Amino acid sequence: MFKRQKTGSVVCASCGSLVGVNDEQCYTCGRRNPGLWGFAPLLRRLGNDVGFVPLVVYGCSAVYVVGLIVTVALGQNVMGGGGLFGLLSADRIVNLAFGMSGAVPVFVYGMWWTVLSAGWLHGGALHILFNMMVLKQLGPAIEDIYGGPRLVIIYTISSACGFLLSSTAGVFMPHVPILGGASFTLGASAAIFGLVGALVHYGRRGGGSILRTQATSYAISMFVFGLIMPGIDNYAHAGGFLGGYLASVWLDPLTRARPYHFFGAALCLALTAMAIIASMLTVFPALRR
Repeated sequence: MFKRQKTGSVVCASCGSLVGVNDEQCYTCGRRNPGLWGFAPLLRRLGNDVGFVPLVVYGCSAVYVVGLIVTVALGQNVMGGGGLFGLLSADRIVNLAFGMSGAVPVFVYGMWWTVLSAGWLHGGALHILFNMMVLKQLGPAIEDIYGGPRLVIIYTISSACGFLLSSTAGVFMPHVPILGGASFTLGASAAIFGLVGALVHYGRRGGGSILRTQATSYAISMFVFGLIMPGIDNYAHAGGFLGGYLASVWLDPLTRARPYHFFGAALCLALTAMAIIASMLTVFPALRR
C-alpha cells in the first residue's frame, strides 16, 4: 500500500490527466514530475482520508485524561468550579502546561503559540463530550468535500484564528457583555465553528441552495446557543467561523485536491505538536522552582 510505483501510468497531480509514472512533464498542463516520482497514488489515497477526525477525538481524549491524572498527582481537585461544563476538569496550571490559550497566556506570559494548541484541550467532561459529538457529525462531511489534508488545514487555521481573536479581545475589550474575550480559553469549538464556516462558503460557492440554507441555519443556531449558555467563549467561535470561511475561500472546495495540501496538513499537525511541547517545556520547569 505504501510502496512507490515505479512503472505504469498515474493521474497527473495537477490536472488529472493520465501520464507515465516517470514522465518528466505533463503534456496537458505542463507540470514537472506529474507522477511525483511514483508517490502520487499514495498521496491521493491519503488525500481522501487521513483519519483526522479519529485523530482529533482520540488525541483530545488522551490529553484530557492525562490532564486529569496530572492534576490528581499534584494534589488538586478535578471536580471543577466552572459550572456543569467544568465538571471533571484539569487544574488551570495543568491546562496551561498543555497549551491553554487566552489573553493571559498570550499577552502576559508570551506563550503566543498556544493559539495552535488550545483547540486540543477541554475544560470538563461535558465540554469534550459535546465537542467531539459535533465534530464526528461535521468532520466526515467536510472531509468528503475538501479531502483529508484540506480538512486538517481548515481545522488548524480556524482554531488559531478563534483563539487569537479571543485573546486579543480579552486584552482590549474584556468587559463587553456576553462576548468579552477570555483571560484563559480552550476547546475544539473554535475549530468546529470553522468547519461550519467552511461549509457555509461551500454552499455559497456552488454546493447548492439547500446545503447553503442548512449550513447557515446550523451556524446561527450554534451562535445563539453560545450566547445563551454561560461561560462560552463567543469571540473564539466568531474567530473560528471567520477563519474557516476564509480558509475555504483560499483552498477553493471546487478545485481538485493538490499534493501540496498533504504537506500543508503535515505542517499544521507538526506545528500543533510543537506548540503543546513548547507549553510543557515552559510551564512544568517553572513548577519545580
